[in-house]
Amino acid sequence: MTIDFSAPHQRLRFNTPLSEARAQQLLAFVAQRATGTVVDVGCGWAGLLLRLIELKPTLRGLGIDLSAEAIAHAKTLVAASSAGAQIDLLCGDVKANLPAEVQGAICIGASQIWGSPVEERQPLAYAAALAALRERVKPGAPVLYGEAIWSRPPTAAAVAPLSGRLDEFVSLPDLVDLAWQQGFALVQAHEANQDEWDEFESGHQAKYADWLAEHGVDHPDAAQVLSRAQGQRAAYFRGYRGILGMAYLCLVAV
Repeated sequence: MTIDFSAPHQRLRFNTPLSEARAQQLLAFVAQRATGTVVDVGCGWAGLLLRLIELKPTLRGLGIDLSAEAIAHAKTLVAASSAGAQIDLLCGDVKANLPAEVQGAICIGASQIWGSPVEERQPLAYAAALAALRERVKPGAPVLYGEAIWSRPPTAAAVAPLSGRLDEFVSLPDLVDLAWQQGFALVQAHEANQDEWDEFESGHQAKYADWLAEHGVDHPDAAQVLSRAQGQRAAYFRGYRGILGMAYLCLVAV
């Protein structure tokens, strides 16, 4: 039986470890340099794209995501915004629907689109993702690229709940080098801090608390919920907390 948990958008602004203040700084970079259409690859509920178009209404936004649930919620947010008429949302495969040319791009935590199936547990496809983005923008166009990195050398406990690979992610210096190699110049580099990570992980952990508060610990599915909650707590607090990081790069195509 599938257990229905509350959606993460009920507790999180973004489905990534990112504060409102840092988001505004990143989007100011995109808004300053972008013209025309900006695509958000794997847009989720389009929180970043919506804020970008509100910040610069002369832009047009295109959000693409494979999750029907995420796009459905994005549509409710867009419909309630004064900038909604400037945003198109598409539920579907990014590789099949990404325009041949855009004037700017946002790609946060979506590099796996250009990699091997997640089940194969291969290193993240940073280079392929950056190359695909570079193909769609002309020199001078801004790209906001965010992806997981190792903030510290990974341990066995950190990789166990992830892919199990020490080489799944790269360090921030290596990611910056990859961006340059794929035709981008770095303008700004950011890394999520511990508060941003704790808020993000807590937002996902809270779904178990919500469920237990509603159904009680005597519910037939409670043992399964408690077990899943414990597994997620252990993965983060006893595993990759402080080791798994998230980098946000403000890039310009060159």
